[in-house]
Amino acid sequence: MQSGISASQELQTAFNNLVSNESQRGLLVTIEKESLVPSTVLSPSSSSFESDLSLLTPHLQPKTALYIILRRYESTTPSPFIAVTYVPDAAPVRQKMLFASTRLTLVRELGIERFRETIFANKEEDLSAEGFKKHDKHTALEAPLTEEEVSLGEVKRKEAEEGRGLGERKSHVSSGVSMPITDEATGALKNLGGGEGDNGNLVQLKINISTETMELASVTSTPIASLSTTISSTEPRYSFYRFTHSHNGETTSPILFIYTCPSGSKIKERMLYAASSRSAVQVADTEAGIKVEKKIEASSPEDISEASVLDDLHPKVEVKKAFERPKRPGRK
Repeated sequence: MQSGISASQELQTAFNNLVSNESQRGLLVTIEKESLVPSTVLSPSSSSFESDLSLLTPHLQPKTALYIILRRYESTTPSPFIAVTYVPDAAPVRQKMLFASTRLTLVRELGIERFRETIFANKEEDLSAEGFKKHDKHTALEAPLTEEEVSLGEVKRKEAEEGRGLGERKSHVSSGVSMPITDEATGALKNLGGGEGDNGNLVQLKINISTETMELASVTSTPIASLSTTISSTEPRYSFYRFTHSHNGETTSPILFIYTCPSGSKIKERMLYAASSRSAVQVADTEAGIKVEKKIEASSPEDISEASVLDDLHPKVEVKKAFERPKRPGRK
């Protein structure tokens, strides 16, 4: 699923001008107010694509992501343009996720047929003449959008999908983004992992978007029936819950990791929480010694009930009857 960001009318107009005007080499695009907008038009200083790559130098910043549309092939060809997603390693995590998840929206809304290929770059030298030579040597030109399966370094695009219920248990990301955690949050997790019931059995963590740090949201003693009303219904949460219950005559207290992401959450929140969900589980393990028994994902806390949790922990095993040979007619 994409980020929800779309191309502005201003970008559509700028791109149409690029298509019809061969005196333009390319177009730089950024994200502002949840919209794709043009920032700079690149006019060629020569007839050589390799020579004109020097036009990019003033615009490539070490901590700023950017989309770069370049005319690389003759205008008589069906797909004269390439789309570059430039995301330097030092860019903020939130920015990485937004640009990675929106890159396909860019080419789709401007016209897939216009682009020969889409490229990821995270270093300025990747966009030099030598960098393109290396790219061409190691990667045969493919049909547009085949790079949909390619990851951006350690970040893979996949945000929390709206409407996802407990019936779907896939992880939002196949690799996570490491995120620091406060001492207060770590302490609460250690108490939960140590089984100190007086301190509560539900620990909720939240992400401080401005500092990109996991913080403690709350610690409460919550019965299973009250989870849906105790976990925040307006903001995403990472909840660690010690569920003490009896099953088949045995009492156990597994710890559940519940990741909730309400559909009304802001795009940046959805992206950052999705990218860091695995990090939350890992830090609970390494910093607090918590071994999560079951991971649960839900769009809304209302999707969480005692019945659904028990079904996750103790799925019913279907017993198939043995095949019975049909009786011959006339026999009893």
